[in-house]
Amino acid sequence: MVAYPVLSNSAARRIFLDRHGLVEAPTGPSRGGDLLDVINRLGFVQVDSINTVERAHHMILHARRTSYRPSHLRPLLERDRSLFEHWTHDAAIIPTSFYPHWRLRFDRDSEALKARWKNWRRDGFEDRFEKVLQQIRQHGPAGSSDVGEGEARGSGGWWDWHPSKTALEYLWRSGQLCVTRRDAFRKVYDLAENVLPDEALGHRPTPEETIDWACSAALDRLGFATAGEIAAFWAKTTPAEARNWCDQQLALRKIVELDVIGADETRRRAYARPDLPEFSDLPPPPGMIRILSPFDPALRDRKRAERLFGFNYRIEVFVPAAKRKYGYYVFPILEGDRLIGRIDMKCNRPAGLLNVAAFWPEDGVKLGKDRLRRLLSALERTARFAGMDRVAFIDGWQRD
Repeated sequence: MVAYPVLSNSAARRIFLDRHGLVEAPTGPSRGGDLLDVINRLGFVQVDSINTVERAHHMILHARRTSYRPSHLRPLLERDRSLFEHWTHDAAIIPTSFYPHWRLRFDRDSEALKARWKNWRRDGFEDRFEKVLQQIRQHGPAGSSDVGEGEARGSGGWWDWHPSKTALEYLWRSGQLCVTRRDAFRKVYDLAENVLPDEALGHRPTPEETIDWACSAALDRLGFATAGEIAAFWAKTTPAEARNWCDQQLALRKIVELDVIGADETRRRAYARPDLPEFSDLPPPPGMIRILSPFDPALRDRKRAERLFGFNYRIEVFVPAAKRKYGYYVFPILEGDRLIGRIDMKCNRPAGLLNVAAFWPEDGVKLGKDRLRRLLSALERTARFAGMDRVAFIDGWQRD
């Protein structure tokens, strides 16, 4: 019987948080190349439109650099072009140096989306491809409101796109267009060659090179992972391709297998670099409290987060109000290397208030004097980040 190395739960949590930029204090510069380094380390930052406090991508970056402000991101996206927007498991901001490896995604999506979107009663969107491209060539960047003159407009949901809007999205997802900017969070598209630098457009790795890059880069950012978790990280390779990669790397002794202890003391077999156990003595994160986005990379894989931290989290945006356990958009709370609760808060922008409706601690977590002080400090930092003047608490906000 093979005896696999064992990674304790505390070591696993610290390694995982270290790979996600949540072990060191969130100090330091948050602009230009320094901000790009943060995103490179994470791999990508998920984009989401919900803006109860700030949008997800800004919340993610602020949790790692408290000096970060939303205005710091736009120059990298729209001026320097060192970042681009596309899909991983969802819409995301990604380093442009990774762009060549998105060609495999473009190729795979180009056929899959045609079939899927036809099934969603979007007949006719393929007929708009050349017309949309020609309009952008002649008149410059365009959003969904700029194309499809005379076409019936729906509510704006993905299920109700007009044909030219569907064509825009398809041409972006298949790599012919890029998001050049967002106006009031609405995507504006341009030809890829007008947006991206030549070095990004000119490099064309083979599918095998991209699969190797994607699996290797995912494992480095996860620290330890199953083949399924490796495949899901970028949502670019298939589980079978990730398993095959793991088998090859094991044979070459470039990775090893180990057992990771979960929060409930169960073991789960995972892959890791041979030197990973050396990181098991990482110092603990600072005891400060951080308010995380529901889409934070450390929580994106809900099952993994529950195994490591014993923290069950569900977004209740699409749950009817009467059936919600916590709230519409509730933020997880990280203290050191523990997820200690969740908080329901929302900006009242006209009044300049960050309104806190409720804080629910996890089992065994007491909101004593010191912890309350740290939580209030985190809320005050969040209020300043969101441009609010102060924090206001609704009666009964401290829940059991």
